[in-house]
Amino acid sequence: MIKIKVENLVKVFGNQPEAAMKLLAQGFTKEQILEKTKQAIGIGGVSFDVHEGEILVIMGLSGSGKSTLIRCLNRLIEPTSGKIYIDELEVTAMTLKELRELRQKKLGMVFQRFALFPHKTVQQNVEYGLEIQDVEPGLRAQKAVSSLELVGLKGWESNYPSQLSGGMQQRVGLARALAIDPDILLMDEAFSALDPLIKREMQDELLALQNRVKKTIVFITHDLDEAIKIGDRIVLMKDGLVVQQGTPEDILTNPATEYVEKFVENVDISKVLTAQRVMRNVGTVAYLKDGPRTVLRKMQDAGISSIFVVNNDYMIQGIVMAEDAAAAIERGEKSVSEIIRRDTPQVVPGTPISELYTMMSNGSYPLAVVDDDSKLLGVIIKGSIIAALAGRSES
Repeated sequence: MIKIKVENLVKVFGNQPEAAMKLLAQGFTKEQILEKTKQAIGIGGVSFDVHEGEILVIMGLSGSGKSTLIRCLNRLIEPTSGKIYIDELEVTAMTLKELRELRQKKLGMVFQRFALFPHKTVQQNVEYGLEIQDVEPGLRAQKAVSSLELVGLKGWESNYPSQLSGGMQQRVGLARALAIDPDILLMDEAFSALDPLIKREMQDELLALQNRVKKTIVFITHDLDEAIKIGDRIVLMKDGLVVQQGTPEDILTNPATEYVEKFVENVDISKVLTAQRVMRNVGTVAYLKDGPRTVLRKMQDAGISSIFVVNNDYMIQGIVMAEDAAAAIERGEKSVSEIIRRDTPQVVPGTPISELYTMMSNGSYPLAVVDDDSKLLGVIIKGSIIAALAGRSES
């Protein structure tokens, strides 16, 4: 389901936007328009969707338009043209009263600078948005305490911002945004002011929190590693335009332009490519009802030396090696159950290649890719990992 839709959004800074818009439509660049009209293009015609429950990362270097864009979503900056929809309601057509209600109830925002009130306690800071909504004090306090617990700050309610580290202050900002229980979180360079160690911890906290609360998050960053780590999808911007959008893997493995290729060239692809990317179709499998002769025949026909065993629901039970099946036949055994190796390594589709390679180096079996119910989705052999990494280095 689409939660946010942005259609051909344009923002011109200056008192003669019409002149800039005309040149923009004719294909002039941001620099050319500034030189000819003295009008600055903040956003030059951007379109994208945000799906419910996903983290969409908008990234780019300084001046790319990413922070202008996120402020247009809640109209802290008024777009020059284009349309924005949230839950199919046109934000760009809302009255100030409707817009105020949208901000108070559906949108939470977390800034790079923590924007905490130094004279208020942690709990009072978190209650602020609820206070604006005229929520009664008892319920305000209850929601604030719950939000602080969500971000790991239970017990810090009575402290003041000056008594907290930078990472803790940012958690207070996040708790304040969560306290109003918004559908959407807008996070503008939220972790950029933190030192690298705390920044990584906050990224991990956000992902863990998202697993629990399932918000729709638009996250702004200039850090590619951060975008790759937390983004379900990435919108990459340059000079007010979108140059590519897609999953982190899409962008890293299939850069759309030379600019994108340069942007991503130093990323360690082994930490981004996943099991889903390199897994192969399972092909032939064995079932618990099969005997050793049937299992060995299946392997011979398929030209393989091992075979995964599944039950009738396609849930993996283990693996049988060709030599074990042959030995069982010589012993006159009729059931495959006695020769299943049940220590089969299993991974989920999102497991990065860097982990897969380590697992395969330490074992002699192919890797089984399974879903949350242990149903067999695919198989990974060492050659497919090497081929994927080689494909990136040759591109």
